[in-house]
Amino acid sequence: MSDKLNLLDLTRDEMVDFFKEIDEKPFRAPQVFKWLHQFVADDFEQMSNISKSLKEKLIKICEIKGPDIITEQMSKDGTIKWALSIENSKTGTSQAIETVFIPDGERGTLCISSQVGCVLDCSFCSTAQQGFNRNLTTAEIVGQVWLAARRIGALRTTGKRRISNVVFMGMGEPLLNFDPVVNACNILLDDFGYGLSKRRVTISTSGVVPGLDKLIEKADVALALSLHAPNNELRNQLVPVNRKYPIEVLLPSVKKYLDDSSASKKVTIEYVMLKGVNDTPRQANELARVLANIPCKINLIPFNPFPKSGYETSTQKDIDAFGSILIKKGFVVVTRRTRGDDIDAACGQLVGNVADRTRREQRKLKKTTEDSRDSS
Repeated sequence: MSDKLNLLDLTRDEMVDFFKEIDEKPFRAPQVFKWLHQFVADDFEQMSNISKSLKEKLIKICEIKGPDIITEQMSKDGTIKWALSIENSKTGTSQAIETVFIPDGERGTLCISSQVGCVLDCSFCSTAQQGFNRNLTTAEIVGQVWLAARRIGALRTTGKRRISNVVFMGMGEPLLNFDPVVNACNILLDDFGYGLSKRRVTISTSGVVPGLDKLIEKADVALALSLHAPNNELRNQLVPVNRKYPIEVLLPSVKKYLDDSSASKKVTIEYVMLKGVNDTPRQANELARVLANIPCKINLIPFNPFPKSGYETSTQKDIDAFGSILIKKGFVVVTRRTRGDDIDAACGQLVGNVADRTRREQRKLKKTTEDSRDSS
């Protein structure tokens, strides 16, 4: 394994400090930073405004290393999914994460991962069923954006911003990998980096309140909340982290973030529609009451089935009726159009290849066996 410093791991301030440590002028750091993220360079020799001596020094002690592509799939609707190899520096083994690019006219949204697998166990999510191995580094998170920009064209090389939005909605719970995610956000927002607007970088959380409470101090970005249920009893089943941070604790934390944020004046409420589980008119009215004091827009997401999930997608009639009730209550409601489902790139379908440290499958099998014995 390489012992060189991967420059994709550094924010601009960290790069300035590093250049000071190696006895180089601090102004050289933003120059290299721009080459990395605006020109998505992978070779120090490409950096035409950098001296030969500095290039030689960087070649000896540094590297520019993004994830390696295992597969690249393109959906019939233009969505692109990459399976990316993530190495384990301790064991020398590799696993896979998934990253998805969703084009929509002038808008291009990149959905990135923050963990190998997910430590949370949301019952309707295919990613969660794979278990969890480890957090991604800043370089591995930003590297997904860097690699996608190299594949589809970066602003500096094409004159067009192909990636206009980045959402932390891939594999993992972003707020459980706090520092690398925050560093990645700040690189995305940096004018010398990807230069994205605060409103165009979104962190989606299932409700990790401690992380949410300190996020605004570190990175002011748009916020999405994976809610999926209008009460604690149901949410405990669908999103188990709710047992630790129930709705009456979570929503005030969300409200405080919105009050303090200049990027996110409304939270996007994500609500996966599960047939016969959370899609009734009564539950729509209950959701309206729960969210009455929360500035928000609501995304209704048709469930994307996967093997052994035990769930079905709500009918379009029920989704429309659910949304209609919320609209009459004054909410902005959007039914998300499923994209990339023919390549398993839709919401909740990202699985990668995870060496599960949580032994989730074994625990579930043991519980199923015990329940079967108890009922016999």
